[in-house]
Amino acid sequence: MIIDVNVTLSRWPFRRLPFDDPAALVSKLRSSGVSEAWAASFDALLHKDLAASNTRLAADCERYGPGFLLPFGTVNPKSPDWQEDLRRCYEQHRMRGLRLYPNYHQYTLDDPSFAELLSLAARRGLLVQIALAMEDERTQHPLLRVPPVNPAPLAQIASAMPGLRLVILNHNRLAPAAIPAAASLDIAMVEGVGGVGRFVASFSSSRVLFGSHFPFFLLESALLKVRESALPAAQENDLLASNARRLLPL
Repeated sequence: MIIDVNVTLSRWPFRRLPFDDPAALVSKLRSSGVSEAWAASFDALLHKDLAASNTRLAADCERYGPGFLLPFGTVNPKSPDWQEDLRRCYEQHRMRGLRLYPNYHQYTLDDPSFAELLSLAARRGLLVQIALAMEDERTQHPLLRVPPVNPAPLAQIASAMPGLRLVILNHNRLAPAAIPAAASLDIAMVEGVGGVGRFVASFSSSRVLFGSHFPFFLLESALLKVRESALPAAQENDLLASNARRLLPL
């Protein structure tokens, strides 16, 4: 079993990606052994109407991958009436989690509205994913330079919310002290031969999740990183599925 916690539907704004059609994306994931995928939408990066983006995401997940694609809506705490967007994700679309893009939405993690968002999500039992980056800064379009998110304020915020379930996506070269002890992390941007093995040793096998950042990255890349790290079978099973299942039970 493989649970991919980092998949995105719709179109990347700056170029066409292979498998950016939802039917093709689902087919590729299934044929590669993935049994469940947590999906957000590329529309959420730049579209102002997040309510419409979340509605399309929920509809596409239901149409192309019912029970397979789990929609993760996006809320921008700097937008007017963002609390209503969160309510719709939870009550209308029955989403089980959110994926946030603080750098694209131009807020920092020490912003009081961000803490309020986390508090409301925790009260509703929503799992929260925070994408620290979407692409390497060197490949960004010159008219849209987006620096990675600084995760430093997270530790203090998360310690005040014991019920919060938090997942950090698309991180690279993070020190363990920079991440809240209760947070989980994916492997999408972990690099280097044996990188996943070293990463698991640094953060503990119970906190690391399989996230591919597909279709922006090749799915095969994430699968190969796991295989070549030669983890013990129990740790590999935890990374591929068990840790995600504990965070988001059936």
